[in-house]
Amino acid sequence: MDRLRQLGNTPVSYAVLKSLYSNYKSPRNKIAELENKHILIRLKRGMYVVSPDMTGELLSTELLANHIYGPSYISMETALRFYGLIPESVHIIKSMTTKRSRCFKNLISVFDYISCSDKYYSIGIRQISDRRTTFLAASPEKALSDLIAFTPNLRPRFLKSMVSFLEEDLRMDMDEFYKMDVRILRECSLSGKKKNDLNLLVKLLQK
Repeated sequence: MDRLRQLGNTPVSYAVLKSLYSNYKSPRNKIAELENKHILIRLKRGMYVVSPDMTGELLSTELLANHIYGPSYISMETALRFYGLIPESVHIIKSMTTKRSRCFKNLISVFDYISCSDKYYSIGIRQISDRRTTFLAASPEKALSDLIAFTPNLRPRFLKSMVSFLEEDLRMDMDEFYKMDVRILRECSLSGKKKNDLNLLVKLLQK
C-alpha cells in the first residue's frame, strides 16, 4: 500500500499499476480488487487515481481533467469558479481541447471536453501551480470567451443583453470583469467563433 500512497493525487496508467504488482500471479485481478475496495478509482479505461482516503491528499479535479483527455485546459464556468469570479458551484468539469469533443463520467465527476481549433486553443492559457499540483487553465478572459463562443444558443447580441448575461445569469464579479485584459478577448474574437458576440466584451471593457 505504501507504493500506492507514493503516487499521491496524480492519475496513473494501468501499465504503471501492473508494473507495481508484477510479482502477483495476476496483476489484473489485484488491480480489480483494489478498485472494488475503492482504493483505486477508475477515471476512464486504463487510467486510475488512488483514493484520497489512502493517500491523505485531496484530489484536484483540475489536474484530473488535464490527464483524462488531452491536450486540454479547464475553462468556462469551471475556471471562472476557480478564480472566484462567479459564485455558483460547478458540477461538470469543463475543458477545451484540440481533439474531438468527448465526455467522461466517473466516481469523481463528469468531465466534459469541447473541441476548438489549434489557433484558438493556444490563446490565453495559464499554468497554475500550488504545493499540491500543477495544471493548465484558461485565463479569466479566455474562460469567459470560451463560455460565450462555445455554449449553444447563447447569443447576447447587444451590449445591454451582454451586461444582463454577465450580471444576472453568471452573477459575475463585475469589478473583476473590468480588470480583464482586453487584448486576450480581442485575440479570441479574431480567432474563434461568435466574433460579434465576443466583440461586445471588448466594447464593454473599452467604455
